[in-house]
Amino acid sequence: MLLIPISDLVAKLRRRGARSVALQFPAGLARQAPGTAAALRREGFDVIVSGDPCYGGCDLALDALQYADVLVHFGHAPVEERSNVIYEPVRFDFDVAVLERALPDLHSRRIGLVTTIQHLHLIGAMVAFLREHGIEAIVAPGDQRTPIPGQVLGCNFAAARATGADEILFVGTGVFHPIGIHLATRSRVVALDPFTGEVQEVDADRLIRRRAAVMEKARDASSFGVIVSTKSGQRRMDLARRLVALSDKAVLVAMREVSPAEMLDLGFAAYVNTACPRLAYDDQIRFPVPVLTPPEFEILCGARAWDDYTIDEYLAP
Repeated sequence: MLLIPISDLVAKLRRRGARSVALQFPAGLARQAPGTAAALRREGFDVIVSGDPCYGGCDLALDALQYADVLVHFGHAPVEERSNVIYEPVRFDFDVAVLERALPDLHSRRIGLVTTIQHLHLIGAMVAFLREHGIEAIVAPGDQRTPIPGQVLGCNFAAARATGADEILFVGTGVFHPIGIHLATRSRVVALDPFTGEVQEVDADRLIRRRAAVMEKARDASSFGVIVSTKSGQRRMDLARRLVALSDKAVLVAMREVSPAEMLDLGFAAYVNTACPRLAYDDQIRFPVPVLTPPEFEILCGARAWDDYTIDEYLAP
């Protein structure tokens, strides 16, 4: 089943005068590539599909764009604006009545409400449903990286902070986003999976204990490779240089794909990741040596206090 609204996309491409199109899909939508490409070819476009991994709107397939007039990036909202890139978010619907499952877990009558890009088209209906049940839901825009009101990313929780609420309801799948929201805001966070109806209050203690163990392993490392991403939307060179300046054992390492094999080949005793923040949190078990976040490295170097531990975020300047 094709989830992509081809007619709208064709209209956008023709308005730009595009003849050749590069398509980029994240892992969850990659199976849409054959059908989408075939549909566009039937409309007269030359099509190339990026076969590289894609982790978000920060990870544009600029190599594939070299062979096309326009890149169409599916599944995410813009992180960086480019005249030859079209961002095509993909909507996933659910019955907002599922929010009733979260009502018993909400302690406040005034809460913040956030979700991910796939469900943002339902944010108004969610606000209305909560209002009908006596709850005022505050929806706020974040920064330039999350400009759509109510939108959070795995690397940016500005919209959650901007609500100013002591309690926040996250509607979406997984626990990484709500844990990040809790660490970024210090608010109570309730997470609702709109497809399973599962509700939970998130607890960041387990993550913090796990990260403390990684930091302890890295404490006496003889060398640190400070990874700076070469991906256009993940490049934080100023931050990486500032971290290198904290320790004479630190060296800048430029990478496109952060992989265990490359880490082994380079031979640093530990790494500090300024690329996608989820790499350190989600993939540590895959890595052969400790991989720290920037705030964790600052704590080890004495530039940040432990009680100021926070999640790593990409925040717009």
